[in-house]
Amino acid sequence: MKYLLAFLLVLILGILGYGFYLKSIGNTNSELVIGLSVTAIAFIYMPLFIYHRYKNKKISDFTFEKFKKDLENRSK
Repeated sequence: MKYLLAFLLVLILGILGYGFYLKSIGNTNSELVIGLSVTAIAFIYMPLFIYHRYKNKKISDFTFEKFKKDLENRSK
């Protein structure tokens, strides 16, 4: 999964760079290429990255339940 994410990142950034290159030479399809690469980052790469990073974590570690309990105990 780590290598897939690295490959996707390089591929998407390469396409994004190609879109900006097309824009610099005045091609009319450049904004389409840039838009598709930004969409790929947002809807393909980011969910895969978030899944990969948090797949073995406990969700309770990322909530404020402990903080809320400590705050309630201190206010009593």
